[in-house]
Amino acid sequence: MEFNGFTQQDFDVFLIDGLESRMEALKTTIRPKLESLGAYFAPTLSALTGDEMFMHVAKHARRTINPPKDTWVAFASNPRGYKMLPHFQIGLWHTHLFIWFAVIYEAPQKAEIGARFTNKINKIYKETPKEFAWSLDHMTPDTTKHEQLTNKDLLTYFERLQTVKKAEILCGYTISREEAIQLNSDELLQQIEHVFTKTTPLYKLAVGSK
Repeated sequence: MEFNGFTQQDFDVFLIDGLESRMEALKTTIRPKLESLGAYFAPTLSALTGDEMFMHVAKHARRTINPPKDTWVAFASNPRGYKMLPHFQIGLWHTHLFIWFAVIYEAPQKAEIGARFTNKINKIYKETPKEFAWSLDHMTPDTTKHEQLTNKDLLTYFERLQTVKKAEILCGYTISREEAIQLNSDELLQQIEHVFTKTTPLYKLAVGSK
């Protein structure tokens, strides 16, 4: 399937009541687009990172009551899973589209990754575009713009990754629903590739290849 961008209908899936109804809409409207984005960006990320990257489209298979509030495609160097590894994501909440580099709480190497980031704090702080955002929890839509953070704030994030069991760190870019539905497929693909290019140094640092 060719990716043709996102529509109001895609974002409105998260307003549908009931697990079965929302899952059915998600499967038919959003998932094919995430699969096409996955097929498109897996080779791109493989080239950027130097690691073969595999796509993982969220299935939400364990849900029995609560319908998903967001959905995504993730990219990691393991064909069987991504949550335990530094990875990349493209996905949607009702309010916005997100493009992330992520280290989430399942990653066993979090303390080492946090230490590597801490050692490069000045470089990371300087080279992260000011319009990019950070998140400390992939389960919520809340983010903080890089331009709102001080060097010390970011250092606190990295130190937290080393000491708090459930700590996470995500860096990337968010696009409001209103803006996302105005962008055509080429514009979206270019924006996503830009974010992945800018966050690849974090990935390489996280996996110890740089």
